[in-house]
Amino acid sequence: MSSHLLHTLARQSVLLIFFLCLLQALELQIHEQQLKHQLDEELRLRQLQLQAQQQREQQMLQRRYSSTTSTRKPYIIPQGLSLPRRGEHPEKCYREVPAVFFQYDKEVKIVGNSTTNPYFNVIEVCCKGWRRYEYDWSRCVPDCGERCLENGFCLAGGICQCFDDFVLNYRNNCVPTCPLGCPHGRCYLNGTCVCQQGYELDGSRRFCQPICNQTCGHNEICLEPGKCVCAEGYARGLRESSALGCQPICIPDCGHGHCVAPNECECFPGYQKRLNGSSCESNCYLRCENGFCANRTTCVCQNGYRYDRNTTSCLPDCGDNCENGVCISPGNCRCFNGYIRNREKCQAVCERGCGFYGKCIAPNVCACAVVPGPEITYQGCKMGFCNSQGLCRCMEGKTRFIDECMSPDTVTTYASLNPIRVNASLMHEFDLLLGRHFILGGVERLHETMWWL
Repeated sequence: MSSHLLHTLARQSVLLIFFLCLLQALELQIHEQQLKHQLDEELRLRQLQLQAQQQREQQMLQRRYSSTTSTRKPYIIPQGLSLPRRGEHPEKCYREVPAVFFQYDKEVKIVGNSTTNPYFNVIEVCCKGWRRYEYDWSRCVPDCGERCLENGFCLAGGICQCFDDFVLNYRNNCVPTCPLGCPHGRCYLNGTCVCQQGYELDGSRRFCQPICNQTCGHNEICLEPGKCVCAEGYARGLRESSALGCQPICIPDCGHGHCVAPNECECFPGYQKRLNGSSCESNCYLRCENGFCANRTTCVCQNGYRYDRNTTSCLPDCGDNCENGVCISPGNCRCFNGYIRNREKCQAVCERGCGFYGKCIAPNVCACAVVPGPEITYQGCKMGFCNSQGLCRCMEGKTRFIDECMSPDTVTTYASLNPIRVNASLMHEFDLLLGRHFILGGVERLHETMWWL
């Protein structure tokens, strides 16, 4: 009996030890998985931090070496190498732009320097085929567009000059040539290049170009072995028009004309191109920039623009969200000085704050809510503060004169030097305190009888 009991206890002890070992092994495995997950998470966070740091450095470098246009819009440094040459002074061109783009203060209206229209400013720009030098905004350098992006210089006239041991290929890119290299081929010691299957040497025998089994059509190039595509500036039409092959692209559309070459329109009889324009339009009396002249007196604006009577052109449209700023591009409002962007609108900034009961209605101008409602119903309280009743209170030693707290000895001088502003402030004060009790017509008639203002 005792031996049987001992045997049972021994067997249970072995099972218990086995179970404990298994449990410990599972705990070790779980711990290793947690440790691995923790290490992976730390590695991921480090990579994210490194990417964020690299992005910040790139943005700082971009801001450091970038310039701004006349409308303070960020300027992106173009690709490609184009440098000003000694003794080369390209002619500058001039362009008229709306003077409102140069307005930075809400109360200061800008008068343009144009001799033909006071609503325009004449600015200096680079002529066609040239662009601003990104490191010296006062100079112009040749512009090759999408060509000559690397391994070469862009020269006047849009000519791409490749570096030594590089050659301009069929895609207008500078590629290495033997002995430096041979794309889609192999260089040998004698300086020759043997192309891969599907490629052949060009006429100069300096680079490999693809072979198409069938001859490419008009305005097409052989992009890859056996694949023809439309050349730069051309595209294939949709549906029925695709049978016409690659046709030139004109941006914007030619209007009353047809596209005969990339961005080159030929007008129908009775229509013409405007100065610096490419579309064929009616001969109208309006400038109609960023729009289309439908007839002599009608300008149809592009999407994102609205017609402006002063400039007779289409200006960028920001809706009702740019009351305290200038709309410099569709949906992009630049706030006036003293205003900052708050969500979609520009709001005034009061450096000292306006307290719990006040509201900032203009740069460093607080107002009190005499009558709850929009900003026009607020009572000015410059250099003062608002109490819980919505009334303006001045600091000790100051007195309130209409809508501003000032020293008593300066009231007379202020009133004599600023009669127009004083009259306008008195009118606004009357409307706030008494005018709301009368009908609008009565208030207007009362204003007319206040001859002493």
